[in-house]
Amino acid sequence: MSFKAVYIIDGARTPFLKMRGGRGPFSAADLAVQAINPLMLRQPFKASDFSEVIVGCVSPTPDETNIGRVVGLRIGTGYKVPAWTVMRNCASGMQSIDSAIANIQTGRSDLVLAVGTEALSRSPVLFSEQAVDFLAKFKSAKSLGQKFSLLKTFKLRYLSPVFGLLKGLTDPILGISMGQTAENLAYKFNISRQEMDAFSARSHERAIRAQNDKSFQAELIPIIDTKGKLYQVDDGIRSDSTIDKLSKLKPVFDKPAGNITAGNSSQVTDGAAALILASEEAIKKWNLQPIAKIIDTQWAALDPGEMGLGPVHACAPILERHQLSIDDIDLWEINEAFAAQTLACIKAFNDETYCQTHFAHHAFGLVDQDKLNVDGGAIAIGHPVGASGTRIVLHLIHALKKRQLKRGLASICIGGGQGGAMLIEIMEE
Repeated sequence: MSFKAVYIIDGARTPFLKMRGGRGPFSAADLAVQAINPLMLRQPFKASDFSEVIVGCVSPTPDETNIGRVVGLRIGTGYKVPAWTVMRNCASGMQSIDSAIANIQTGRSDLVLAVGTEALSRSPVLFSEQAVDFLAKFKSAKSLGQKFSLLKTFKLRYLSPVFGLLKGLTDPILGISMGQTAENLAYKFNISRQEMDAFSARSHERAIRAQNDKSFQAELIPIIDTKGKLYQVDDGIRSDSTIDKLSKLKPVFDKPAGNITAGNSSQVTDGAAALILASEEAIKKWNLQPIAKIIDTQWAALDPGEMGLGPVHACAPILERHQLSIDDIDLWEINEAFAAQTLACIKAFNDETYCQTHFAHHAFGLVDQDKLNVDGGAIAIGHPVGASGTRIVLHLIHALKKRQLKRGLASICIGGGQGGAMLIEIMEE
């Protein structure tokens, strides 16, 4: 099957805001709308001209059910533009792009808004199963006497909260946390704590440099909360995240002997990113100037206990299909769920046994870390799960353009044992 050209016209994102002990100032829909409205002001068409709006989000709040439609209506698409929501865990934002690609390629859409958004700080706090059962029985009780009898059976432990975020970060098949899957990879590829902390410190260093030289300026949209407070930058980036300080943090997921800490893991964050995709017909109709072309996409699946290797499994078929070597990729964006996970991907690409076993292919080679996440990654910037796939594609475009480079691969691991990848090329001006 030939891959009909699909173009990226423009994009923007909000600052990524670290969760700081309570509900953040924005819902997932708020974040998406604040990213999209300024983006639309620089377009020659209106929101009502979109063929459809597709929003990736893992955990919208109950009052934002089918958040895609909520966002579409709030940005002014009108009633006649379809809008829908996709969810593929950490790759939900990338899935929104791929779903747009599929509809453009089949001719069902010409101009699509693809969005990724997440407000992890607003993940729900739930009642326990015992509390739910008790409340259901209490509501069904027909007499006052029955209600009093039920009250005698109530236990205070029923009120123990269940945190939706922690439930969502636990693999439902294996019963282990995402952090434990990173510990599995650290063990498998003999990745030391020192390597993880050094990688994490560098992520912050690169992000600080990018902030200082305004590498994020072209993609960032400042946002304002209901109290008038302005948010202009990713606020999880820390200048004090040095190797020495990171080495003092205690393990989180495997406390007796593990190496995965809060410092070498991605941050719990709120944020949104949006991209406008178009067919050649839409480009001609609106006289648009695309900034990049999507060359190929790939999804892959693997053992959930090693889900962090998803980028390798998704990138390998793309490299093979296009007869590309590791060195043919000018820049890489591999989402930093955990330092150990990203380092494991680097090692797996260069591991002859792993590549022969899983891809019947010689080792692809060593990814040059000077080409990888050149402006930092999720360890420094944050990982609002529904938005990260969109962010890494958007930033890869700007990083390539700034360096006058051509070809990039964006890839992300996915809880549950999957991976996604997208090959893009910059358009010549």
